[in-house]
Amino acid sequence: MSSSFSSLASLPHLADIMALLRSPTRGCPWDVEQTFATIAPHTIEEAYEVLDAIQAEDMDGLRDELGDLLLQVVFHARIAEESGLFSLDDVLAAICDKLVRRHPHVFGELVIADSKDQLVNWENVKENERSEDKTKPAPSALDGVTKALPALLRAAKLQKRAARVGFDWDDPKDVLAKIREEIDEVEVEMTQGAPIERLEDEIGDVLFAVANLARKVDIDPESALRHTNEKFERRFRFIERALGETGRKPSDTSLDEMERLWQKAKTHDVAEITP
Repeated sequence: MSSSFSSLASLPHLADIMALLRSPTRGCPWDVEQTFATIAPHTIEEAYEVLDAIQAEDMDGLRDELGDLLLQVVFHARIAEESGLFSLDDVLAAICDKLVRRHPHVFGELVIADSKDQLVNWENVKENERSEDKTKPAPSALDGVTKALPALLRAAKLQKRAARVGFDWDDPKDVLAKIREEIDEVEVEMTQGAPIERLEDEIGDVLFAVANLARKVDIDPESALRHTNEKFERRFRFIERALGETGRKPSDTSLDEMERLWQKAKTHDVAEITP
């Protein structure tokens, strides 16, 4: 039986495998115990592993990670079907309908000039869909920006939605001024010994303003911070290696010396990326 299960490759076959894994009598105990809530963190993790493979240009890894992500979709759909909510076929039908509905320039008569116009049209169609749903309260320009997004990414999406109805600065330099204003407010709170809740609020304002600046200059703030994280890790590991060559650790070293090594790591970075 196992050989026949491994010899096929199709979405229905994957769904059959998932159904067997979820079987109370023949399935895997771990798979049987899972719920939407327990699987959700794995779904998010798999999406990020897809991103990691893309950034590393690892196409074999991307193939595997896309499979893992697809499994998450099938897993959720199976749990839903067992609860009588919806099936995998319902999921597929919904996304097919949505793609046709949101691409009237492909499946209809609408003319779209370029990808920028298509993004505008996509958002307009989504807004019309929300307006037509009479089961929900009056629509907001911010509807549909999921709370589960990484905070910086969600900030940029909220700002983009607000900008579509005119709530935005014209010039990115105005956002720079706002960032300076927010940093000054953090400094005031720190000087006055403000409670942690106040500092959290003010630092959140700084981050929100920085995300806004990134959006205004067409930079994804989540991607920018991810690249900076990688840069920090790369340079700090350089410091650790340099100290290790003399039998030391960062905890045994002065900040001044680590700063000198940090500057050397920056030079090393430039040398590596310069053609």
